[in-house]
Amino acid sequence: MDDNVTTVDAKSKSNDPVNVSRRYWWRVVALCFVGWILIYADRTILNPVQEQIGAQFHIGNTQLGLVNSIFFLTYAICQIPFGVLGDKIGRRLVIMGGFVLLGVMTFFSGFAFSFGIFLLFRALAGASQGTYYGPQYALSTEAIPTKDLTLGTAIINSGMAFGTSGGYLLSSYMVLQKGMSWTSPFWVMAIPTIIVGVLFYVILKEKVIRPEDQENEKTAEKAVEAEKEKVTLKDLFKNRNLVLAFILCFCSIYANFVILTWLPQFLQVERGFQGSSVGFISSLVPWASIPGALLFARIYDKLKKTKMMIGFLVPISLVAVFGIAFVTNKTFLIVLLIVYGLTGKLAIDPILIAFVTKNSPRGSLSTALSAYNFIGMSGSILAPYLTGWISDQFGSMQIGFYLAAVLLLVGVILFTFTSDKKSAINA
Repeated sequence: MDDNVTTVDAKSKSNDPVNVSRRYWWRVVALCFVGWILIYADRTILNPVQEQIGAQFHIGNTQLGLVNSIFFLTYAICQIPFGVLGDKIGRRLVIMGGFVLLGVMTFFSGFAFSFGIFLLFRALAGASQGTYYGPQYALSTEAIPTKDLTLGTAIINSGMAFGTSGGYLLSSYMVLQKGMSWTSPFWVMAIPTIIVGVLFYVILKEKVIRPEDQENEKTAEKAVEAEKEKVTLKDLFKNRNLVLAFILCFCSIYANFVILTWLPQFLQVERGFQGSSVGFISSLVPWASIPGALLFARIYDKLKKTKMMIGFLVPISLVAVFGIAFVTNKTFLIVLLIVYGLTGKLAIDPILIAFVTKNSPRGSLSTALSAYNFIGMSGSILAPYLTGWISDQFGSMQIGFYLAAVLLLVGVILFTFTSDKKSAINA
């Protein structure tokens, strides 16, 4: 018998949650971690080869920038619809369909014969990634033990940092170092993406009852009933705790994408860094985010004090964002980048996800998490364009970084109006 399931086969075929072993959540975390590696690698394989793509299609930087804008636009738009669909037809099915489509679109991106077709394939790839966030975190938060929830989420999120670096390295090695066609990384990424999508459907269970809940019959029965309780999207936006978490997520992701998008150019143009040092220093942020996310997630799992943790992390990260633009000393700048990595978006996100999960009905968890990411990822669409516009208008990116810091300040102030008590609509 599969050690994931301890109930009879008849029950596992029903729509009710099934009991799982104490080791099941390790598999969930590992697979979701790999999922984020592939998603972020698919996003970043494009960046090192933009010059080659531009040369083939005879386009400039404006059109190349449009590729990422369209990608994240379709990604953000698809968050809520696929979250709702996951709650209705099954999260595993939605994730598998998204990964299969992502793999196919990534593969065909290497065969695009015109810029318009390439743009279409990347737009569809962005839409396919929109299937992942809400359904994935709904599956993982239901499977991970409460005492390890934030740590487990932080481990999953660290796949983003690995994927970011992996995509850069894969594309740079194959194209810039080995002289292969810019299409090669797209073809290499396609197959493992499809395979992992299938594994989500085969390995994971749709709805589970954790061992900690199995020990209490009333708790287990409550979990079954909670799965049947669903609320509308409108009801979710009536929840003050959720709305304020959504706003803070937007502010956090806006600041994060200002740094991810413009930091390399800022280092070269306004701080005098050159050559390979630009890439190395820029990579300090995602790599520093891994120990930061794991450390603060473990602390949060011990304390369970959301407002205290947010009130500690966000002010430090906003000071770091402000300082990155303000200081001119290169050593101090590097220190600030590491500080932001430790306390920024990837450190905050697991805590906010746990908070959203606590305040959301179990039966509509995928929808709530998708709404959270939709609003947050709107910052990824706005930040690159607005910061570029500010740079063109004022001749410097500093004001763009200052704006990101101000938004973080607004977000953390508004979050102080949340309540630590569990929402009334939560199952």
